[in-house]
Amino acid sequence: MKKRQIIIFTVSAILLAACAPVAGRTSAPLAADTAATISVTGSGQVYVVPDTASINVGVRTQSGTVKGAIDENNAQASAIKSALVEQGVAEKDIQTASFNVYQQSDYDFEGNPTINYYVVENNVYVTVREMASLSDILGVVADSGANNIYGVSFDVQDKSEAQKTARALAVKTGMAQAEELAATADVELGALLSITSGSTTTNMSYGYGMGGGAMMESVPISSGQMPIGAQVTLTYAIK
Repeated sequence: MKKRQIIIFTVSAILLAACAPVAGRTSAPLAADTAATISVTGSGQVYVVPDTASINVGVRTQSGTVKGAIDENNAQASAIKSALVEQGVAEKDIQTASFNVYQQSDYDFEGNPTINYYVVENNVYVTVREMASLSDILGVVADSGANNIYGVSFDVQDKSEAQKTARALAVKTGMAQAEELAATADVELGALLSITSGSTTTNMSYGYGMGGGAMMESVPISSGQMPIGAQVTLTYAIK
């Protein structure tokens, strides 16, 4: 019995010795990257005059039969398309946006249906590339049978130069911010480590609604200017 106790004690002592730290050996976590940096976001914005306009022209008709509503709608839509082409709008710039046919009912004061009829809605998306003719086009489509013009939006076909200028302004703004922060924190800027950029454009849109049935001359429209912006994020090392 005593002999067995001595063996167990010996094995335990060996295990404890194996777990003990070796003299002169130290352990420490891996050093993390503690390089100091400054990150800033600069923005730049320029204004340009739009050279393209888009309008959404709607034709809504109703009849006691589906065929009657569709035939009337087709006639008005064809008249509008012909008027647009005569105004110099290319057929490729006239695109059907939506075409809907549905039944609708009128009700009396007690909520009982009094009449059922069918409604056809045909919306056409039109791109106008000759801005000087925009006002005349709006008047013509109304005279040709458009029940609604849902809105006018303006854009620039080629934004590359404006975006380039906006990015340059954004970089200058970001650099000035980085230098300001470094001076305030009493540190010295090091190398530029990274730079990322993005652009923002705000299309100018105006709601507009009018019904057909009255002869109209050109509609006064002012395109104004639209902003084109850019943002850059700069990351500098701190010496």
